[in-house]
Amino acid sequence: MLRRLWLVFAQATTVGLAILFIVVTLRPEWLRTAPPGVATVATPVANNVSIQQVVPTDSTRGAALTSYSDAARRAMPAVVSVYTARERQRGRRTDFFSEPIGSLGSGVVATSDGYILTNNHVIEGSDQIAVQLPDGRELDAKLVGADPESDLAVLKVAVGDLPAVTFGRAENLRVGDVVLAIGNPFNVGQTVTMGIVSALGRNELGINRYENFIQTDAAINQGNSGGALVDASGYVVGINSAIFSRTGGSVGIGFAIPTSIVTVVMDQLIKSGKVTRGYFGIEPVDITPDLAETLKLPESKGVVVRTVERSAPAGKAGMEPFDVMVSINDQAVATTAGMLSQIAQLPPGSHARVKVLRKGRETDLDVTVGERPPPRDRR
Repeated sequence: MLRRLWLVFAQATTVGLAILFIVVTLRPEWLRTAPPGVATVATPVANNVSIQQVVPTDSTRGAALTSYSDAARRAMPAVVSVYTARERQRGRRTDFFSEPIGSLGSGVVATSDGYILTNNHVIEGSDQIAVQLPDGRELDAKLVGADPESDLAVLKVAVGDLPAVTFGRAENLRVGDVVLAIGNPFNVGQTVTMGIVSALGRNELGINRYENFIQTDAAINQGNSGGALVDASGYVVGINSAIFSRTGGSVGIGFAIPTSIVTVVMDQLIKSGKVTRGYFGIEPVDITPDLAETLKLPESKGVVVRTVERSAPAGKAGMEPFDVMVSINDQAVATTAGMLSQIAQLPPGSHARVKVLRKGRETDLDVTVGERPPPRDRR
């Protein structure tokens, strides 16, 4: 009896191993597990518009793979080419797309009903905007709103049922994570490049007013602006925006705007066509050792207020030049870039508790937050 059971077990094991060998050899994809982070939620944006975004859990982080084709396939159908031209360009649509005076960029379909994200610098100063979908369709696009200070813009095309991206959480990224850059560099056609997250929270680069860039060594070239930075699971974690280069080509230092900024700006642009930010009316400067010594500061913490507009919110609240701003609403102030972001997130009309250091003594100020004036037209 035992001998018979052993023979049955041995035969079943042999057959199972044979099937496994055949599957591994001929159909290895059958053994691949679904990518992590498949749980998503519909996040409301504006005007009954919502985007798909990954649920913020640690499981959304993808493991290292030997191929990222699934991730690329997930995002590629929603990455478009953006073409612009000025009013003096006339003629057939083929001329519109081929005129050298027109600029080229990329974009990301954010919602299936036609809202498209791109960079402000891609469409700035343009009288005509068009997008080309990966399936070859060419569509006229309308500018919904643009925000030069974050370098983001939202377009709208009058076509529904478009493939839209799912937004990941840039907050989950870590230095060393694999990312893909998708766009249309130099108008050669949709292209995917791979790299890693080189750094997070890059600011004070002088690119935008408000900076919190993801730095990557994935190749980003002219035409990639406005395209998608995608994680290993195929979720968009940033909008490619700029590169550092002395030649105009990629040298492995590229920057993307994280989704933590993108979704907030997009929400406001769809709602009102503009972005509203808090405003104090001060000119700040980071504390250096020399400045700390000159002002006799006990430690190099906070930001020095260089000038104050007397008619602006900070001036009305009693803030003075050479005050050292220590905290806003009990959140520590560390750098000029960080402080500007803190103020920008405050709703106009709200009250901010600001702690400053003045001549060695702490002073509390109640600042009624103003609305930041629109940036000057750079055209």
